[in-house]
Amino acid sequence: MEKIKVGVLGATGSVGQRFIQLLENHPFFTVSHLAASERSAGQSYGEVMKSKWKISSDIPDYAKGIMISLPKPADTMGVSLVFSGLDSSIAGEVETEYANAGVIVISNSKNHRMVPNVPLLSAEVNADHLEVLKSQSTSGKIITNSNCTIMGVTISLKPLFDKFGLESVMLFSMQAISGAGYPGVPTMDILGNVVPYISGEEDKAEEEPQKCLGTVENGKIKHADFKISAHCNRVPVFDGHTVCVSAKFKKKPSKNDILAAWKEFAGEPQKMKLPLAPEQTIVYREENDRPQPRLDLETGRGMSTVVGRLREDSILDWKWVVLSHNTIRGAAGAALLNAELLYQKGLIPKG
Repeated sequence: MEKIKVGVLGATGSVGQRFIQLLENHPFFTVSHLAASERSAGQSYGEVMKSKWKISSDIPDYAKGIMISLPKPADTMGVSLVFSGLDSSIAGEVETEYANAGVIVISNSKNHRMVPNVPLLSAEVNADHLEVLKSQSTSGKIITNSNCTIMGVTISLKPLFDKFGLESVMLFSMQAISGAGYPGVPTMDILGNVVPYISGEEDKAEEEPQKCLGTVENGKIKHADFKISAHCNRVPVFDGHTVCVSAKFKKKPSKNDILAAWKEFAGEPQKMKLPLAPEQTIVYREENDRPQPRLDLETGRGMSTVVGRLREDSILDWKWVVLSHNTIRGAAGAALLNAELLYQKGLIPKG
């Protein structure tokens, strides 16, 4: 199987590091282009990351000798696709430059998420949204991940939305500090504390699921019509976003209906047996006190959405708890799974 050359933009940051880890020995992709800021450009990745690597495993050997460049398409050397972990302050312009140069961009940044002809792609949820790529004017294409907070939430909603319809959803998030990047939240602000505000987070949580669960019409994505209200909080957990969800359905299901829908749910990644696809997309825990980040975060190599505590809601219909790995399922892992989907569909040009 011929491998495709790929790159990582923002390679030294927290999401970039996760890309480097997950791409080691990947059967479809080989990394040949790493880009970061002027502070790192011109140096080898191994040298730059000696004191910056923050993932528990070691820096993969394959990446250590790659020279870091500035994020410019001219330096890609035959790369067909880049994964972007760039900060939103520069991501929009840089990602557009790569797309104009004929490179496919899979982005974790917010800049292009709400553009009507850019897929907000969650591979198991809305693979059909890739249809709108045809209406993008650039020779390369831009695909985005959703916000990490709602990634698992949307996955838990998808089979229920399809079978029973949704009228309204309430979310209460408890988000890990790794979601703020490095160095992130100051120690004195988060230890023994809960911070009930994350800039811009509630807006994303209230918009993005509607786009993810929307439909393609005339080359654009039309949002689903249910309402969402969100409270977003930062908590002193290192990895793993936990979200309490309440939902009202157009046709109220039974508990067994919901559990069956979750158990049976599989998307194109499972049918195609993509390398990073979890065997079980949604894993339900029967215990009263699960899911928990410390116990359940690595389920499905960090790619499964773990749910639990399904019970009736006295105001809406049903409520449950969702746990997802924010830097794997919610960021780099989701982007890589999206790339695997593009690869198997023949949508990535060979450099």
